[in-house]
Amino acid sequence: MTGLPLMGVFVLSIIFLILMISKWKIHPFLSLLFVSLVFGLIGGIPLLDVKDADGTLVTPGIASVIGDGFAATFKSFGLVVIFGTLIGFILEKTGAAFQLADAIVRVIGTKHPVLAIQLMGWVVCIPVFSDSGFVILNPVRRALAQRTGASPATMAIALSAGLFTSHVFIPPTPGPLASASNLGLDTNLLLVMALGALVSIPVMVAAYFYSVWIGPSLHTPETEAVPDTDVEAAYNELKNSYTRLPSTALSLAQILVPILLIAAGSITSAAGVGGWFGRAVVFAGTPVIALAIGFLFAVLLVAETHMMDRFYTFVEDGLRTVGPIILITAASGVLGRVISSTDVVDFISNNATQLASLGLFFPFLITALFKTAQGSATVAMVTTSSLVAPLLPTLGLETPVQVGLAVLAISASSLVVSHANDSHFWVVTNFSKMTPQQAYRSQTAVTGVMGCTAMVFIWILGLFLV
Repeated sequence: MTGLPLMGVFVLSIIFLILMISKWKIHPFLSLLFVSLVFGLIGGIPLLDVKDADGTLVTPGIASVIGDGFAATFKSFGLVVIFGTLIGFILEKTGAAFQLADAIVRVIGTKHPVLAIQLMGWVVCIPVFSDSGFVILNPVRRALAQRTGASPATMAIALSAGLFTSHVFIPPTPGPLASASNLGLDTNLLLVMALGALVSIPVMVAAYFYSVWIGPSLHTPETEAVPDTDVEAAYNELKNSYTRLPSTALSLAQILVPILLIAAGSITSAAGVGGWFGRAVVFAGTPVIALAIGFLFAVLLVAETHMMDRFYTFVEDGLRTVGPIILITAASGVLGRVISSTDVVDFISNNATQLASLGLFFPFLITALFKTAQGSATVAMVTTSSLVAPLLPTLGLETPVQVGLAVLAISASSLVVSHANDSHFWVVTNFSKMTPQQAYRSQTAVTGVMGCTAMVFIWILGLFLV
């Protein structure tokens, strides 16, 4: 099948995929594989490998295409996200995230509580999932609000915004890491990190002002005067629940060391530094090696907090958490490989005038559709990046910077918007004691503001950087 009929089937396949995940609640892993299989067969991929008389492979069959897509994605992504997730899990369980939050308060002080809680969220969520990050920092948020008299709702929105910003823009968080991998930037994560950090600035500023504006108008049970002793008691209870809090330096090391190693490796490679030293730095700066070294610092963190007897459990629980992410990402790689194995890309390339004019806005719009329909920012990023990857040349996005901006466009759109089908929406709603209506005015609205702000800034960057 070729031409318009194939494009019709392609569009129907994407609609069916969205329905499977959002309406019928079928796991994204199974949904992606099923749609890949059916679309591949309808799109003309043979059932079995086609070989010539000499036994040389001419056209891979559907099973080979699925296997190759799965393996290639896991190869470039699997170990990196495993180590990144384990680092975040240990950061949470040892109290290191709590220690980092306290450190930020000490640096910024209590005169700027909204900024402090927002920056806490941004830092903590680089290795930790946003839902866990909100739960970890919620006692800090409440205590800081009581100490300073800041609006609890304002603090909740700012914390959520800080968490969500790094959750979608900064690897090694799984979403942007998977997008970078699917779009071929798995060996250039420093570029994605740098661009993500840059885009975070206007996003955080917009979220800050929106939080300060909307928060005071939201009256929740937390708004009523709660005795300081109650909040302080809860804060101290959480602090005392950890056997022993780690040092701030070691807590920060497991986040900073991988980033610095990746940066050093990229700079050394670009500068053409040779010899054993240059090779060693480039080796250490390889993302999987850098994250593995960061994980070693996480092990030291476990030892420092006298929790080595729970280390096995930490790793086991962390792997249980990361498993679905890896499988969904690998399945998205299957869909991308199937699409590129049909005539979809050629047809779009031959009729690309309108599509090319969309540029970075094409992945933004597709991701927004997936995010709003099924709720998960990570699933939206993973799925869209697999769909967009074969279309990058058609969209005029071919250089590393252009592809990096495409990753960020996907990330920006994964913010649009957080509502009732997003688990983070309910975490924020319940822990901040908002009503759903209040959460729509705050959590949903602020993610829309953040996503649109990010996309405008990314578009402006595209005008100057490419």
